[in-house]
Amino acid sequence: MSARGRLLLLTGWLLVLAGLGLLVAQRLQVSTDLRSFMPAPTTPDQRLLMEQVGDGPGSRLLLLTIAARCTPRQDHATQGLSPVTPCAPLPANQRDAMLASLSRGLAAALRNDRRYSQVLDGSFDLAALDSSLLPYRYLLSPTLDTQPLDEAYLADQLQQRLDDLSSPAAGLLKGLLPRDPTLEVLKLAQRWAPPRSPETRDGVWFSKRNEALLLVQTVAPGFDPDAQRQAIGGIRRAYRALPGSALAQLGFSGPGYFSVVAAAQTRHQADWIGRISSVGFIALLLAAYRSLGSLLLSALPIASAALAGIAALTLAFPQVHGITLAFGFTLLGVVQEYPIRVLSHRRAGEDALHSVRALWPSLLTAIASACIAYLAFYASGVNGLKQLAVFTIVGLLAAGFSTRYLLPRLLPARVRDVADMRWLALARDVVDRLPRPRWLPALVASAIVLMLILAPGPFWQNNLAALTPLPAPLLQRDARLREALGAPDVRYLLILEASTAQGVLTLSERLQPAVDALVARHAVDALELPSRYLPSVARQRARQRKLPEQAALQRALHEALRGLPFRPGLFQQFLDDVRTARSLPPLTPQRYAQTPLGQRLAAMLVRRDGHWLGLATVSGVHDVAALQALGADSGGTVRLLDLKAASESLVAAYRMRILEALLAATVLLVLTITFALRSLRRVWHVLAPMTLATFLVLAAERMAGIEISLFHLVALILAGGLGLHYALFFERDTGDPAEQRRTLHATLVCVLSALLVFGMLGWAGIPVLRAIGLTVSLGVAFHFCLSILMAPHAHVAED
Repeated sequence: MSARGRLLLLTGWLLVLAGLGLLVAQRLQVSTDLRSFMPAPTTPDQRLLMEQVGDGPGSRLLLLTIAARCTPRQDHATQGLSPVTPCAPLPANQRDAMLASLSRGLAAALRNDRRYSQVLDGSFDLAALDSSLLPYRYLLSPTLDTQPLDEAYLADQLQQRLDDLSSPAAGLLKGLLPRDPTLEVLKLAQRWAPPRSPETRDGVWFSKRNEALLLVQTVAPGFDPDAQRQAIGGIRRAYRALPGSALAQLGFSGPGYFSVVAAAQTRHQADWIGRISSVGFIALLLAAYRSLGSLLLSALPIASAALAGIAALTLAFPQVHGITLAFGFTLLGVVQEYPIRVLSHRRAGEDALHSVRALWPSLLTAIASACIAYLAFYASGVNGLKQLAVFTIVGLLAAGFSTRYLLPRLLPARVRDVADMRWLALARDVVDRLPRPRWLPALVASAIVLMLILAPGPFWQNNLAALTPLPAPLLQRDARLREALGAPDVRYLLILEASTAQGVLTLSERLQPAVDALVARHAVDALELPSRYLPSVARQRARQRKLPEQAALQRALHEALRGLPFRPGLFQQFLDDVRTARSLPPLTPQRYAQTPLGQRLAAMLVRRDGHWLGLATVSGVHDVAALQALGADSGGTVRLLDLKAASESLVAAYRMRILEALLAATVLLVLTITFALRSLRRVWHVLAPMTLATFLVLAAERMAGIEISLFHLVALILAGGLGLHYALFFERDTGDPAEQRRTLHATLVCVLSALLVFGMLGWAGIPVLRAIGLTVSLGVAFHFCLSILMAPHAHVAED
């Protein structure tokens, strides 16, 4: 092709890439909801698990601390891990007053922000109950269950209020007393506080380490890192706006915060690993080919793969998951081999197009085989993996066909033949002289079986918590704060099931005595039932019937006030509220959901598949069997859900589906290779080393005590795609020693580049990245060695 033709082709190619980039920029919407990479649940418990992972009350809780600074101000934006000790310069009472003031100020600011459905700091907030709903306090409070509003009760309560007015709480009571002399609102506030609250100082919660404590429930799902990042950012901004905030340090914990930290750490490690490996890859290619122009041109098929893959995603899916992009670029590591093969197999004085034609049958077989392998992801039925399959398959095809039909037309006519390198001739001579005993496959297979039998520990990794990148101090801090705050356990839920919402609330009320007995026996520290927030309609009506008529209540109040120094008419609002409460329609979940506290009930009372579920949160489980016994005679209407066990069953089902898809892909792969090579002997030389190397990686990792997770399976597929290339090209014997040296050169460059990238990942501190890096690195090494040792003998040297 002429210089002008090459320029036009290059310009056209770049314009197409620019167009794809513009399409991606306009349409790409990135999702961060981790549930996209979880399988479709098949059982009711698994469906509930998937909902609770992102939307459950426990997953949306942020645990906040405010601690006096003991060191010069530092940026702890991404952690808040270190235990904070009291600051010596401030006396304890001044320190507590300062922290309490900051806690109240932060809580007040957050309660006005719609991103947070509930904010608790131990202080009483009358706004927590909508003023229009204040008359409902007599229907919501359990007082009337045991105590009528008669003269004796009112006299006792008024005498207590008189004593309270001479206490430090007088400022709070003065505004509340005329409307609520029996303090039903305060009783409700106490009832709706966490079941096991920490110590209260200056009206707010404190830990034993002298930190002010807050519980914040976000509206955003707990495992949506972007939404949680915004929620946490809003809390930080609100805190910095408080007077004196520089004197104390704000700390975070909880699932939402963990998702933000994990995403930040993963992104940070992936970024620096990517930068180092990219520089190393460029240096490797420059050393291998000594041509900057060829290097730049060889990047075009890789760029085509990435942009075409993302563009296909934006057209096929409304949102693309961030993990899809991250894993997709990793899996596209296969495509770097396509231009490498072209560059290494160029003959001096031969047109690049002619060289590629000779390579194309093997290259096309490799492309088709890799696409079949990644098709297993699509067959899994998981949205995230389906996206991954579309990305990689489209990328492989774009890279492969652009390498075949576009790249050769752009490469320079003059090229240095790598076959003339002296060291390469020596290396090929060593490779050709290696023994290839017929019994080698049987030996490797026997070693694999023996290692798998003797391997310690479970084979599969079902515990998702083991894959967390979070540091131990952060998890220990979370456990400490949960214990201090009495926050719900993220593992257990008590499920109450009925045909209607009222049925769930009624069941919850019947269950309350048994729950109280469990708490008294210390089987659990606390168990929060839905009826804690809203009694059933039947119970509300029963309480309503116990409210005295207006005239009777006025007489009882008049007698109770005898001898007390309250001014006449002070309690008219109280009388009006009782009169209103007598005629109120019962409060329903739908009406209650419109209030701030209703958000909490909405998370605990959900409709699923034509029936209603009550989700009772549990704190401090000490006797699981006692909890399970609550539902022993319920006929299935009450049961304990172990979210950890449900997640493990879901992972196991997920893995089985992927393994079935991989089995189907393997059958297709064998058929494809057989059709392409048309020789069982040649098929054996390609598939046997790839299969043995894959199982050898599994056996080696199991002998090292590594439990196999989904991410290991993904990495094995990637390593298998690379290994298939090695076996295909080593099996391709043209009878030309120079061509065999070119094959060795291309394979060595491919192996070194893969080891460079994935070897770096193997050193990562993130378990997922480390699993992928270690598996692919081992796979590349084993595939390379077995592909050589099981390839047919080639010509030893050239005369």
